[in-house]
Amino acid sequence: MRILGIDPGSRVTGYGVIEVNGRVVKYIDSGCIRTGGGALPERLKKIYLGVQEINQHYQPQEMAVEQVFMGRNADSALKLGQARASAICAVFDRDVVVFEYAARQIKQALVGKGSADKTQVQHMVKILLKLQGDPQMDASDALAVALCHFHTEQTKQATTRALT
Repeated sequence: MRILGIDPGSRVTGYGVIEVNGRVVKYIDSGCIRTGGGALPERLKKIYLGVQEINQHYQPQEMAVEQVFMGRNADSALKLGQARASAICAVFDRDVVVFEYAARQIKQALVGKGSADKTQVQHMVKILLKLQGDPQMDASDALAVALCHFHTEQTKQATTRALT
């Protein structure tokens, strides 16, 4: 099974693709969709088309996306939510199942503490996927979302087995 992880952003959207076979996880690809400047609708279109291309090329069965965090700036949160929606809509044509995770949950799953910083997450992504170098920060965050989904599903399956 392939999982597409998305770290949404209105200027840079990170993506990461992993393949899962039982308990074995394999790195497939990662990178960033850079939208540049310009009007928000144009940037959202670039995100949509970029994720749609990734979806068609790698054909993931599931997508994990980071939830929007409401900070002090409502305008930024709104733009982030729109970027996130563009990425989610881009996988509808293949009926990819979408899962959402909070930033703290992702950090907890990878590093063991919800307050971990980006470099700690990047380091764990590198170790867990046996990467030679550090992935780009936004790509690393997207891979972290995908890995969080994998770990969450593994835990659910183990719990189900234990209860039956």
